Amino acid sequence: MTFSIHGIAVARGIAIGRAVLLVAGRADVAHYFIQPSQVESEIARVRAGRNAVVEEIHRHQQTIAAMGPKEAPQELAALLDVHLMLLQDEELISGVKHWIQERLYNAEWALTTQLEVLSRQFDDMEDDYLRERKADLEQVAERILRYMKGGESPVVSPPAPKRKTQQDLLLDDSVDVPLVLIAHDLSPADMLQFKQSVFAGFVTDVGGKTSHTAIVARSMDIPAVVGARSASQLVRQDDWVIIDGDSGVMIVDPSPIILAEYGFKQRQTELERGRLARLRHTPAVTLDGQKIELLANIELPDDAAAALKAGAVGVGLFRSEFLFMGRDGKMPDEQEQYLAYRRAVEGMEGLPVTIRTIDVGADKPLDESRHDDAHLNPALGLRAIRWSLSEPEMFRTQLRAILRASAHGKVNMLIPMLAHAGEIRQTLSLIDFARAELDNRGQAYGQVAIGAMIEIPAAALQVKTFLKYFDFLSIGTNDLIQYTLAIDRADESVAHLYDPCHPAVLRLVADTIAACRALGKDVSVCGEMAGDVQFTRLLLGLGLRSFSMHPAQILAVKQEILRADAARLAPWANGVLESEDPAKDMAAA
Repeated sequence: MTFSIHGIAVARGIAIGRAVLLVAGRADVAHYFIQPSQVESEIARVRAGRNAVVEEIHRHQQTIAAMGPKEAPQELAALLDVHLMLLQDEELISGVKHWIQERLYNAEWALTTQLEVLSRQFDDMEDDYLRERKADLEQVAERILRYMKGGESPVVSPPAPKRKTQQDLLLDDSVDVPLVLIAHDLSPADMLQFKQSVFAGFVTDVGGKTSHTAIVARSMDIPAVVGARSASQLVRQDDWVIIDGDSGVMIVDPSPIILAEYGFKQRQTELERGRLARLRHTPAVTLDGQKIELLANIELPDDAAAALKAGAVGVGLFRSEFLFMGRDGKMPDEQEQYLAYRRAVEGMEGLPVTIRTIDVGADKPLDESRHDDAHLNPALGLRAIRWSLSEPEMFRTQLRAILRASAHGKVNMLIPMLAHAGEIRQTLSLIDFARAELDNRGQAYGQVAIGAMIEIPAAALQVKTFLKYFDFLSIGTNDLIQYTLAIDRADESVAHLYDPCHPAVLRLVADTIAACRALGKDVSVCGEMAGDVQFTRLLLGLGLRSFSMHPAQILAVKQEILRADAARLAPWANGVLESEDPAKDMAAA
């Protein structure tokens, strides 16, 4: 039966494929594809894990038998019998083999996938006793996983997919098909794990339009929907689904007519992308001759290739925190960070790279075990520069690594979430200290411009103070909107109140741009507003000449710039600023 689930659209496009459910609490299980030649060895790994658990249970049974009925309760012996029966269940074994042989899942992924399939079957049972055996099944699977757990396996790309028609996708399970990821939630670290995968799109139960999970999804340039509430409970493993990233809808078990309609939309999207690709080498210049700088936001050094491919003239935001995530609290040392930053700098082939110092906390914990849920409001807690200043040794390590990378190309340094003059002075003092440490070592570094993020209303309101200390400013509209409107941007329940067009937000953005232009200081917007074509003309009219966004958004924004007359937009933009309903005025223009 066809049904639809509505959420929040966060990354445009259409994805059609089979659902892969990421079981809650098992995001740390390795998920990667194997080569056909590895199928037998992966099945052998599962078999070895199962046999080890069987042997363990046999040992326990022998111990219980030796203890006698007085010391060992009958219930314990019965529980072990149930676990042994589940381990020998043909549906568990054959199901795991299916996922390995047919989908080329690695052993751990195949086991957790089949566990989810069987768990749904237990949930549907009417008998209470049988339904409660689901917990036993989960315990058995966890024990197998523990035996299988070892060093991380390399991520291997699956074989190249065969070309297929929409009819193939619907009727023929023998062809390779796209996969879409369905999860309750995905942390930024989880997203990095899946970044190099072949998932065609994803849907999560929770999240907002500018949560960092959504931001990374846009950087991956795949259709995505967040805030879909109960999607992970309603969708079953291997269901056919359509993700409409334009309207924020997921369609489950689509009919042939619906599938054909969305297949057409998918092809139209691909054609539009092809047309935009012709603009890659066209300079971003408005009709009245204003040169506009289009920069890229990246998460990892290897993202530099995508930035160049999209025609970016530099990196306006390198989110360095992604180098620190998913490491069980172990920080990357100076050399590891230096090599990563150097790789990004050299990857941009002489173009400037702006590296933001670590910005963790709130919806970007270093790892799941250190998630900041203990605080009443982690978005207002010890995060970004506040955390860095509380860990000066860690911070100086990062500063030295960034400075060393500047010996290999043009590097700018960006400091997040500053609000107080005291924080500014303390930060600049630590940067000077890091330079002195490198001088004492005799290690080279280049000239690095220092900038600040304007993402707290207090910073925007004292922008002139910031300009006394910094070479440039970058407006982080995501957090600026969140803090100005008191909206948790990761909370789908208040997503409708997250309003980039709010008069107060636009006034803070406009005043920051105007102050920088008055003093001849560079200013850019690096939040999601920069990559949203709905705001391109307004930002041009407000005087912005530098936009930083995901590489996938650059060409669409460039198209808007090529059609715009910045001088004529200025009076209109000032009118929008004075409006009580800017969104209405923007839509009418």
